Amino acid sequence: MATVSSSKDQHYWDLWKQKRNPDAGNYIVKKYLPLVQYHVQRLAVGLPKNVSKDELRSFGLIGLYDAIEKFDQSRDLKFDTYASFRIRGSIIDGLRKEDWLPRSVREKAKKIEATIEKIEQSTRNSVTLDEIATELKIPQDEIASTMNEVFFANVLSIDEIPKDMDESSPSSYSLKDNRAIQPDDHLIKEEMLQSLAEKISGLSENEQLVVSLFYQEELTLTEIGQVLGLTTSRISQIHSRALFKLRKELTVKE
Repeated sequence: MATVSSSKDQHYWDLWKQKRNPDAGNYIVKKYLPLVQYHVQRLAVGLPKNVSKDELRSFGLIGLYDAIEKFDQSRDLKFDTYASFRIRGSIIDGLRKEDWLPRSVREKAKKIEATIEKIEQSTRNSVTLDEIATELKIPQDEIASTMNEVFFANVLSIDEIPKDMDESSPSSYSLKDNRAIQPDDHLIKEEMLQSLAEKISGLSENEQLVVSLFYQEELTLTEIGQVLGLTTSRISQIHSRALFKLRKELTVKE
């Protein structure tokens, strides 16, 4: 069972679990604060600039405290892994409860989406960032960033109950047993992964590298910038462009 990294850590965990020793609690919190910062930095990538990182840290700390409180050392699970789920979940739950996407961003997104539809109907082809930027006379990076922010907002709210739906209705939602093997699930997943891999291969070399380092190697944008010799701002631009292209390519048109 690999849940703690040293006898010193185990000593403090024992003090905390058995006596709720405040010094032990402080030690554990300080030790895992970098984990909060890590998830804040990753989630902040797709959020508007008006969302304070301090607020995200507050949400993350709530998750860390909850993880420390509920962690069961008898389970064969590393605390880092358990805490990561709690921290990330706490930040996302906090964001769901806040109206953090400015009206200006939503209005800009509507204009962009209307322009995309207009160009696609005219050309009968998938629209490019350059075409949208030319039509609206705004920078490509601004378009990509705006659409990614709205996309992230939609992901955050995807499991919320619609206001016009009766929460008490047993037919409103159903729970899926994730342990059960569903027919065709494996095939569908393989097809999705294959499709995603094909779309990623169509990105530029820098975009592929950034996507790989961020999602596969789990480096932060700052770390990727150090690897590639580019600024964090430039890496963020490359990341936004890559997500915009993938989102457009993977969107199933009705």
